[in-house]
Amino acid sequence: MRVVVDVAPLSHPRTGVGNYIRGSLQGIAAAGGAEIVAFAPASASGRKMIEDSLRGIHVEERLPVLPAAHAVRTAWSRLGGIPVERVAGRLDVFHFSDWMYPPQRGGIRSTMIHDLVPLHFPDWVHRRTRRMHGAKYLHAAEACDVVMVNSEFTANDVAATLGVDRDRIHVAYPGVDPAFTPDGPRAAGDYVLAVGTLEPRKNLSHAIAAAQKLGVELRVVGARGWGGVEARGSGVTWLGPLPDHELAKLYRGARVFVYPSRFEGFGIPVVEAMACGTPVVASSHPSLDEASGDVAVRADPDDPDAIAAAIGRAGSGRDERGIEHARRFTWLANGRAHLAAWAR
Repeated sequence: MRVVVDVAPLSHPRTGVGNYIRGSLQGIAAAGGAEIVAFAPASASGRKMIEDSLRGIHVEERLPVLPAAHAVRTAWSRLGGIPVERVAGRLDVFHFSDWMYPPQRGGIRSTMIHDLVPLHFPDWVHRRTRRMHGAKYLHAAEACDVVMVNSEFTANDVAATLGVDRDRIHVAYPGVDPAFTPDGPRAAGDYVLAVGTLEPRKNLSHAIAAAQKLGVELRVVGARGWGGVEARGSGVTWLGPLPDHELAKLYRGARVFVYPSRFEGFGIPVVEAMACGTPVVASSHPSLDEASGDVAVRADPDDPDAIAAAIGRAGSGRDERGIEHARRFTWLANGRAHLAAWAR
């Protein structure tokens, strides 16, 4: 099976979507049985970032360097014309993300939908995200043989909201990277940890308010986002984006990890924290049910008092139940789920 995978999101600093793409490629390669082509028109700097992300994964790279790569990808998707095979070569499967959906001559047409936030809550996403995703969702519903999603919650949402037949939708849960284990160095101090891009949906202000009620330091890891969200205030330390090995130290050292997001496709940081043995407080929104299992302490994301009370109930110390729950989520299983969907 020759699979061409759109890796365009790896041309920017990795957040949840980029980490999912990289992990999926690792899992597909480890599962075997497929020849993987990593494909994306990119700028020179974007190509370098893609190559850095793909290092150590056995893939063929088709990464043509183009000026104004984003505009080219958008025009190619909207206007059609040249089939993807002309650039990426022969294929059995073309699997694309949110950034482009060019035409293809044949083979399975496949995409990934991480969540439908831009449709349900357009004010929670950037204007560019609304434009890109809205057009892609409609195209996927009409044209794709396979729609991959990262949870049963998202699978049901895609079926109900976009009208996609349930038998076209396949779940491939995200995995936990090897850096996230309970054993290893721990960051010093008494603190609660939050992880996520600084954007409205992640609900950081209520995590800050909850930590301040308890008089405990809140450390925040995540890239600067949009919407005026800032990680600052009394007792708040913003650390910016960090590599996995540094993030793992912070997970291990935290009294509690708090994730009060208003809506997720899955919620990878929840299982990363559990894999490190850290007690977790998660939003009670049902989009986080699968990541949380019956392990996380749940709280109303719109109530800082409830979040503070949940942090108190979560306690501290190593959480063996969380470690066991996190073992369910591997990139190898994710890769096998993709291959099974395409083979079917």
